[in-house]
Amino acid sequence: MPVSADILDQERIGAIFSGAGDITALAGTAPGLNVESSNGRVAPRFYIRGLGNTDFDLAASQPVSVLLDDVVLENVTLKSFPVFDVERVEILRGPQGTLFGRNTPAGAVKITSIKPSQEFTASGSLSYGSYDTISVNGAVGGALVEDKIAVRIAAQLQHRADWIDNGFTGEDNALGGYNDFAVRGQLLFTPTERSSILAAVNYRNLDGSSTFFRANVLGRSDLQPNNTNSLNDNYDRDTVFYDAGGGNAADYEQVGLTLTGAYEFDGVTLTSITSYWTSEGSSRGDIDGGFGAVFLPGGGGPGLIPFPSDTQDSLDLEQFTQEIRLASTTDGPLSWQIGGYYFNSDFDVTTVGFDFPPPVTVNQTNDAWALFGQVSYQLTETLRATGGIRYTDDQKDFVVLSGAAPQPRSVGDENVDWDISLFADVGEDASVYAKVANSFRGPTIQGRDVAFFSAPSVAQSENITSYEAGFKTEFADRRVRLNGAVYYYTVSDPQFTAVGGTGNLVQLINANKGEGYGFELDSAFQITPRLLLTLGVAYNNTEIQDAALEVGGCRQCTITDPFRSVNNPDGSVSRFARIDGNPFPNAPEWSGDLTARYGIPVGNSGEFYIFTDWVYLGETNFLLYESREFNAGSRFEGGLKVGYAGNNGQWEVAAFARNITDEDNVLGVVDFNNNTAFVNEPRVVGAMVSFKY
Repeated sequence: MPVSADILDQERIGAIFSGAGDITALAGTAPGLNVESSNGRVAPRFYIRGLGNTDFDLAASQPVSVLLDDVVLENVTLKSFPVFDVERVEILRGPQGTLFGRNTPAGAVKITSIKPSQEFTASGSLSYGSYDTISVNGAVGGALVEDKIAVRIAAQLQHRADWIDNGFTGEDNALGGYNDFAVRGQLLFTPTERSSILAAVNYRNLDGSSTFFRANVLGRSDLQPNNTNSLNDNYDRDTVFYDAGGGNAADYEQVGLTLTGAYEFDGVTLTSITSYWTSEGSSRGDIDGGFGAVFLPGGGGPGLIPFPSDTQDSLDLEQFTQEIRLASTTDGPLSWQIGGYYFNSDFDVTTVGFDFPPPVTVNQTNDAWALFGQVSYQLTETLRATGGIRYTDDQKDFVVLSGAAPQPRSVGDENVDWDISLFADVGEDASVYAKVANSFRGPTIQGRDVAFFSAPSVAQSENITSYEAGFKTEFADRRVRLNGAVYYYTVSDPQFTAVGGTGNLVQLINANKGEGYGFELDSAFQITPRLLLTLGVAYNNTEIQDAALEVGGCRQCTITDPFRSVNNPDGSVSRFARIDGNPFPNAPEWSGDLTARYGIPVGNSGEFYIFTDWVYLGETNFLLYESREFNAGSRFEGGLKVGYAGNNGQWEVAAFARNITDEDNVLGVVDFNNNTAFVNEPRVVGAMVSFKY
C-alpha cells in the first residue's frame, strides 16, 4: 500500500494504557506522531509530520482525523474517547481522503475495535498501581443465533484517587483524581452469506480533572540561574497553589450510535456507515496556575501573578455522519472504489469566567459533503498505479447566542483533492513506492474571543501538496523488517492559531506558506526466537514562511524573535513577534520509539516475559513565536512490564511501570499571564492479572 503507516498491536496498546492513561499516551508511539492536551482527559490535540493545531478551544479544527471503526470523530472532545478492546491502532501519515471519511491534510489515527464473532470469547483484566490507580477491563461475546447473530460487550473503568496537594489551602491529596468509564456494545447480524449489519453503541462518562497549570515554573531561578526553559524551584509535581478553579473539574458524557451495513454483489461490495454522536460536559481550570495577584492584598504566587484567571468551558454537541462506498471485488488488474460522505455537526460552547469574563454562549454548525473515488491498475506483474480524487463542499456558520451581540459569521469553500502513486515489487520481500497527494482543510471560525470582548476570527482554507517516496522490506528469512519514507510538503495559506499573548486572545490566522520535509523509519528485529526489538525514528523539519506575519507575545518571557512593543491605554505593554522562519508549534524535529520483548518458555504452555517500551520527542517549540522559556528540550518516557503467562496465554500475572524513570516533562505552556506550564503523568508502578477464554 503506497502510504507511510505504523500499526500498534494489542500487546503494545495494552502496555501503553496499563497505567490508566488517556489517548494522549499515544504521543511518540509512532515516528512523527505527537499528542497533547491542556484540557485534561478531553480535547486532545494530534500532530502528524508537524501538522496540527495548538488551539485549546472546544470548537477547534484539526488537520489530523481520528476514526473509531471508520467513523470520523471530528470534535476535539470526541477524539478523547477511551481506547479499549481494540484490535489495532493505525497511524496513517500524509493526506488521506480518497478512500474513506473526511479529507485530512496531515493524516489519520484509525482505531479498530474487536468485532463480534460466532465463537464464545471472554476476557478481563484488573490492575492496581500508585495513587490508587485502578484499571478494570472486560469483554464477552459470541453467538446468540448460530451463524446469524453475534454480540460483543466490552467495558473499561479507569480510576485514580486525588494525589495533588493544594499548597494554598494546606489540603493534602486535594486534586487530580478521576473516574473514567466507557462501554461498547456491538450486535452483528448476518442474514445471508453476502450481507451483514453491525450495530454499535459507545458510551463514556468522565468524572475527572482538567489540566493542572503551574505558575511560573519556567524561567530563571536560584536552582537554575542559566537555564530558562527547564522546570525551576517553583515546581513541585505533587503540589499546586490554587485559590480558584473549582477543583479543576472535568465532567463529560458521550454517546455514539453506529450502523454499518455491507452487501456483496457479484463483483462489488456496497458498504454504508451511519453514525450519530453526542458530547456534553464542561471543564474548569485555575488558568493562572497560582493564587492572588500583584494588585491584591498580600500579592500572590508562586512568582509574579499579574491577574487571576479562572474559566470554565462547556460543550453541547451533536454530530451526524453518513458514508457510502462501492468497491470492486473481482480478480484482475483493475480495482476501484467510489463513495460519498456527508457530515453535520451542531454545537454550543459556553465560556464562563469567575468573576471575569461574563458568561457567553456561541453556536457553530458545519455541513460538509464529498464524493471520492480511487482506481488502481496492475500495469505489470510488479508495478501498480493508483489514482484518487475527491470533491468536497464545506460550510460553517457561527453566531453568538447569549452574553454578547450575535456577530454572525459564515464561511465556505469547495475543493478537488487528488493523489497519484506507483507501487512496485522489486523482490519477493521488498517493494518501493512514490506518491503525490493534494488535500485541503476548509475555512474555520474561532469565536472564543467574543467572551473577552473581541470579534470572532476567521481563517481561509489551507491547501497541502505532499511528495513522498518509501520502501517496505523483509529479509533474513523475515527476521528483519525495515520500512521507510522520505517526504516534502508545502502548505498554501496554512491555518495557525495565535494562542495567548499579553492580550489573552485565541485568533485564527493564515500564513503565506508553510513547508516541511523529513523521513520516517520503522523496523523490527527478531534477534533470537526469544528476543524481538522494534525501533522507529523520524526527522521532521518545518518552517513558517511569511515575512510580515506577527502574533502577540508573552507577558513575562524573553522573546527571541524580532518584536515591536505597543503601549496600551491602560498602561500595559503588548509585544508583537515576527514568526517568519519559525518551526510549526509542537513539532519536534526528532522523535522515536523503541520496544524490546524477551520471552522464556516455561514447561509446555507457559512463558515468563519482559517487555519494555520507550518514546522520545526532541526539542520542541510550543508556540508560534520563539522565546527562551516556552520550549522543551529532549523528552523521553519508558515503560516496563514483567510477567508470567500460563496455559498458552489464557491467564497472566504481571508487574508494570509507566514513566518508569519518573521524568518531569513539560508538555505545554500558558503565556498570557505568567510563565505557566503543564507536565506529563507521574510514575505509576503496579500489578495486574488478566485472563482470556
